[in-house]
Amino acid sequence: MIEIQNLTFEYAPNQAVFEKFSWSVGRGEAWAILGPSGCGKSTLLYLLAGLRIPINGVVKVDGQVLTRPRPQSGLIIQDYGLLPWATVRQNAELGMDIRRFYGPDGKHAPKESRPVQIDVSPWLVRLGLLEQAEKFPGQLSGGQRQRTAIARTLALQPDLLLMDEPFSSLDAPTRESLQQLVLELWREQDLTLVVVTHSIEEAAMLGQHILLLKTPPNINAQVIANPKMSQVDFRNSTDYQALCHDLRERMLA
Repeated sequence: MIEIQNLTFEYAPNQAVFEKFSWSVGRGEAWAILGPSGCGKSTLLYLLAGLRIPINGVVKVDGQVLTRPRPQSGLIIQDYGLLPWATVRQNAELGMDIRRFYGPDGKHAPKESRPVQIDVSPWLVRLGLLEQAEKFPGQLSGGQRQRTAIARTLALQPDLLLMDEPFSSLDAPTRESLQQLVLELWREQDLTLVVVTHSIEEAAMLGQHILLLKTPPNINAQVIANPKMSQVDFRNSTDYQALCHDLRERMLA
């Protein structure tokens, strides 16, 4: 699904964030990108989204070299990206409105696109937002705003879901509830999932595989397997606690 080959990226000369970096993600896998602030987590996600272009090397998604954003990819950012003057329903419909405007041109909407869903109500129901459908973002809780952003993205039926620290500003119960929701949607929708986080506990919950980044330049991909993340009540298991301990030790090394 994702193939990064010999990637080099820098914001300033001789200050590489990634240098000859290679990494791959299989279709349908769930990955967490973990690391301290400034290590390049969000930069890597924006490279996967086609919002940044490498200086050298290539980023391929579904066999195609990225040169711009890909319409089959969904991106959810930290501050939700909602229009404050639009209702929940209008925000959820925004991506579909853009696709209808441009048509299946291969740039804004896939040429082989499935029929554009007209009614977002099923997503509002699935995400517990139907009663808030006519409210504005300023009238919502943080969790409801993030659910609206998820509804807007999934209404476009992406095959790749990219999330940039999506729950960092939420309280612990809301964050855990949304983590569980994302895992359910990942399984239901057959998504490839890549989540950026600075939280060890969140990485352990959301990643089948965890990519650990360190202080730049990142040269080698350090990958930690998490095969038991799909177990029932994994959060309360000794395996979860052991993984969190291991990740903490690796981050401090």
